[in-house]
Amino acid sequence: MRSTLIAAAVLTGVVLVGSAMVRVAPPVPAGTISGTVTYTGTPPKMRPIDMAKEPTCVSQHPTPVMTETVVSGPNNTLGWVVVYISAGADGSTPATAPVRYDQHGCLYIPHVVVLQPGQPLQVTNSDKAAHNIHPLARVNAEWNKSQPPETAPIQASFDKPEFIPVKCNIHPWMHGYFVVLNTSHHAVTGPDGAFSLAGLPPGTYTVTAWHERFGTLTQDVTISGTETKSISFVFKALPY
Repeated sequence: MRSTLIAAAVLTGVVLVGSAMVRVAPPVPAGTISGTVTYTGTPPKMRPIDMAKEPTCVSQHPTPVMTETVVSGPNNTLGWVVVYISAGADGSTPATAPVRYDQHGCLYIPHVVVLQPGQPLQVTNSDKAAHNIHPLARVNAEWNKSQPPETAPIQASFDKPEFIPVKCNIHPWMHGYFVVLNTSHHAVTGPDGAFSLAGLPPGTYTVTAWHERFGTLTQDVTISGTETKSISFVFKALPY
């Protein structure tokens, strides 16, 4: 009987606290913005990475891996695109879970990682080779740290939003990005180019898509309830 009363109270916006009935605000409806990122034109051809300088990493890649600046899929879809809410009251929540960035097979895994200001970053080295990690920050503090095999993770964080290129001074083919955003609503596309930004309260938002080679595109989208709005971004690819 009591559980039935509580369920009915929740449906009417009233909950039972002890012996008192307390009115609470109903949950705010939340919508979703989803879509696909593609390109037109001719993208630059990615080349095999020559890891001959580091035999321990060569042995991990029976088939040579390709550079990751432009990663595409069927029907001109585009990977490694960061799609995020760049304007609008999106109801973001601070992120406290650590973000892991690994050095594995003489590559940065993943190629692009997104975190919020102050969010912990853990940089690990899964290789038998020594690495160094060098975020080329301009807004945040720049740092450059070496990391031998089997050592503890490097602990770091960034205070301000910024798109930060990352390189290894030991292995020049290693590069990636730390993308520091003020929003918890973000996605990174895979080769299928798909993204989804869920949990958006009603409002008008600017959605931005960023790619390291092709730049940025933006769209304004209005969410009025719990609907899903579909949008697409189309980058113009140039082979040079």
